[in-house]
Amino acid sequence: MICQIDYAFASHAGKVRMGNEDNFWCMGEFLPEIHNGTNGVSIGRISDRECGALAVFDGMGGEACGETASYLAASAFDVFFHSREMKKRKSAAKYWIDACEEMNRKVCAYARENKIQSMGTTLAGICFTGSKAFICNLGDSRVYRIFRDKLTQISVDHVMPCYMFGKAPLTQYLGMDDESYRLEPSITEIAICDRERYLICSDGVTDMLKDGEIRRILLEGSSPEKCVEEMLEQALECGGRDNITAIVCEIRKQKSIESWIEYWKQKRSK
Repeated sequence: MICQIDYAFASHAGKVRMGNEDNFWCMGEFLPEIHNGTNGVSIGRISDRECGALAVFDGMGGEACGETASYLAASAFDVFFHSREMKKRKSAAKYWIDACEEMNRKVCAYARENKIQSMGTTLAGICFTGSKAFICNLGDSRVYRIFRDKLTQISVDHVMPCYMFGKAPLTQYLGMDDESYRLEPSITEIAICDRERYLICSDGVTDMLKDGEIRRILLEGSSPEKCVEEMLEQALECGGRDNITAIVCEIRKQKSIESWIEYWKQKRSK
């Protein structure tokens, strides 16, 4: 059975931050180093016959370091994606490990060259290959799955446990000096199902919206685009204290070869 993956994405600086330290990578699209977010919500489509990937990066480090780190990670992943093929499903987990190591090298090299003591970025992403989704994350940007009305957080929050003061420091992120720390991305393999949806987002979403509200939006939105629109709207209404970046994708199984042919006709005409 043929699958198509419809996705939508957007990024917003929020109401408090002067700049936007978030970035993303959606099938070759990402933001420049200095930006205030996207101009509205963008949409796209991929099929399970092509290797697709979607990711969110949330930079940290203060001043311009965060936006630089997230941009370096997104641009490094762009080079990696276009230079490495992921033809075999069994290689997808290793693919993510190699990608994380490459992105980490880029951020660390920049920090060393510019004598920056602390800079880095989270990563939360999904790659689709065949009938599987491979979810990867470092830090506290999250990936959620909603299927049969149940919302599940697939990603693992890499934060210091039992931290009592403010936001807990991250224990994993891109930009970790490999001489002192070991990069250990969390990777989960899931068989994709018809009509399920995934949310990839920075903590500008999850710090503003409770899981119940996220579940409602993902269930009630008529499309990934509408889900992202409402996600941004609600996060801003709740304060918008951080940069907000969200990607929503939906799996749709196509039962007929005619629908597959029509998909490729539309793709080639663009």
